[in-house]
Amino acid sequence: MRRETLRIHAAELFEQRIKPQEVARRLRVSPKSAYRWHQLWRDGGVQALSSRGPSGSGCRLSPRCPAKLAAYLDQGPAAHGWVEDQVWTRRGWPR
Repeated sequence: MRRETLRIHAAELFEQRIKPQEVARRLRVSPKSAYRWHQLWRDGGVQALSSRGPSGSGCRLSPRCPAKLAAYLDQGPAAHGWVEDQVWTRRGWPR
């Protein structure tokens, strides 16, 4: 959300004809980001700078895995063989 707020503020500065280099300085972002935002703003206006949601790949877990994982975590480390120090760790895996 913070990044979108910065981009929207950058658009306001671009509307005032402030150059990308100065926008970068004022908003404390890289010039590369400011120039990219300026191009997006010129091509599509403020809407082009709106967030498109989280990036990255989607979750690869099957639908039942998160519930199963939550149950394991609720049971605690000892229930799964980590009785010595009660800490989840890969050391000694598999048990």
